[in-house]
Amino acid sequence: MTELEDKVRVEVGKVQDPETGQTFEEMQMIQNVKETAPGTITVEFVPTSPFCPIAFKLASDIRDAARAVSGVEKAIVYCHGHAMEEQINDMTNK
Repeated sequence: MTELEDKVRVEVGKVQDPETGQTFEEMQMIQNVKETAPGTITVEFVPTSPFCPIAFKLASDIRDAARAVSGVEKAIVYCHGHAMEEQINDMTNK
């Protein structure tokens, strides 16, 4: 894992699920953090349920937390396991 990947994993892990008050790290929602190109980070996560009503917000929160890390120029977020994952991914990464 690169240093940037480590920093991003820590930051996105601090994001709290507003429904439970737990962090994404505590809930083990972050599946993967990968530096796919210099300064470009891809984060994959799974929401708490396939019909999680706030999955769009969670994806945005993850993207914003990743972007806030020094050295990140672009953050791409992929939601997996949600009934609307394609729409979530499209909206979050447009």
